[in-house]
Amino acid sequence: MYVAGPVACVVLGTIPRARRASGAASQKPHQAHCSPDPLFLMLTLLSMFYYICLWRRSMSGTRGETLTSRRAVESGQRATLPISVELEQYAKEVLDFSSHYGSENSMSYTMWNLAGMPNVYPSSGDFTQTAVFRAYGAWWEQCASAPLPFRRTPKAFHSQDYIELAFEEPVYPTAVEVLETYHPGAIVQIMACSLNPFSQNPPTDVRREVLWAEEPTKVLTPQARQFSPSIKQLSFPTNLLRVEVNSSLLKYYTELDAVVLRGQKERPILSHYKMPRIDICDLSDSDEELSDPGASFRQAGDGKHINLVNGYFDKLPYEQTAMLRILTFCIELRHLNLGSCVMIEDYDVVASMLAVRCRSLLSLDLWRCRSLSERGLAELAAGCRLLEELDLGWCSTLQSSSGCFQHLARNLQCLRKLFLTANRTVCDSDIEELAANCPALQHLDILGTRMVSSSSLRKLLQACPKLLLLDVSFCAQVDARIVQELCGLFPNVAIKKSFTQ
Repeated sequence: MYVAGPVACVVLGTIPRARRASGAASQKPHQAHCSPDPLFLMLTLLSMFYYICLWRRSMSGTRGETLTSRRAVESGQRATLPISVELEQYAKEVLDFSSHYGSENSMSYTMWNLAGMPNVYPSSGDFTQTAVFRAYGAWWEQCASAPLPFRRTPKAFHSQDYIELAFEEPVYPTAVEVLETYHPGAIVQIMACSLNPFSQNPPTDVRREVLWAEEPTKVLTPQARQFSPSIKQLSFPTNLLRVEVNSSLLKYYTELDAVVLRGQKERPILSHYKMPRIDICDLSDSDEELSDPGASFRQAGDGKHINLVNGYFDKLPYEQTAMLRILTFCIELRHLNLGSCVMIEDYDVVASMLAVRCRSLLSLDLWRCRSLSERGLAELAAGCRLLEELDLGWCSTLQSSSGCFQHLARNLQCLRKLFLTANRTVCDSDIEELAANCPALQHLDILGTRMVSSSSLRKLLQACPKLLLLDVSFCAQVDARIVQELCGLFPNVAIKKSFTQ
């Protein structure tokens, strides 16, 4: 009887040793041609049957079963391991952010646009349906109101703005994708948090871990891109991500459209995974532990920890009367930022108090302060004549026809930065008044005006030799050809003109 095939060869190769051990070696040479003994044939047939069964199983089984069996063998495990399905999720909710270009009562340029599926991608350009932070480039760092660096800030810390996003399902992340639609390259760090923001019983300890981090980069093209860095593996599932950005190297505002979290419900097999070391740097001025009740987590009466998202800000009183009291006693105030403070109902009262009590004020941010009128602005300009920076962006209640902007230019001759963003009524006479009275002007933003022509801009550029930044995006009378011409005549000025694809 002859047995064919590689399996038979393997079996036959082991039989002679067994036969020699039982005395087969003493047989005469001519006996080697005798018929095989029954034990040998039985072992051979059983071996063939076993391998045929394995072959048929591998041919008829599913691909998932085959991969599972292979992984179990390779990892030395006898039990079958489940294969986890990868989930793809868009952000369900925006939980927190440091700043945004938009307002509380609108969806234009707000961080809330990052929730859900993309609105713009793969298109490129300046779109109101995206999320936009308030600052970019080095312009804000050159102003008098630029914050001083914190002492003991780690050298590897580059974040300037952030946004925190919640997703539906906690997963072990395999990939994070950020859809950037305009001037990409601002993202410097992506963090994951073990806290489930939708859980009714938050844990007593919350872990945060960096998935990816890098120094600020400068991307040469403003075109859209899908940013998907290589991330590390986590030992805990997450549905809360924090994206941190640094826009200091960008030429214009970065715009984000959506964030995708990919991951598995079950923890993947980590053959050489090591638990990360948590290095908590004490950035306080003393070596003593702080036991102040204004910490991020406070213990309630039942022993549970309550998450205080706003920390010390929860202790602040209501903003109307409280702001007036602060201004009454802080007569040496130099910088004040009231941008998008929606709880202040009457900005004219605040402006009047500033004019009387804070005459040394150098910078004032009134971004989107919609209750400010021409009367309040006139009192402010008359009392705070040392102002170097004034942000009146999106203050739609101010009308150029009242002469408020011309009065401002005549009184605030120390101005270095003036933002009149999205005020549709700014006109040539306002620009010419700035050219005549504000020679120290460095930054001017008149985005969105319909009534400024190239002739007044030329006068401004000639009269203000220190001008560094001029934003004329969406100015109806200033097209790309005019911008190109002005850039050629005044190469030291960064003239901004955004586009939509």
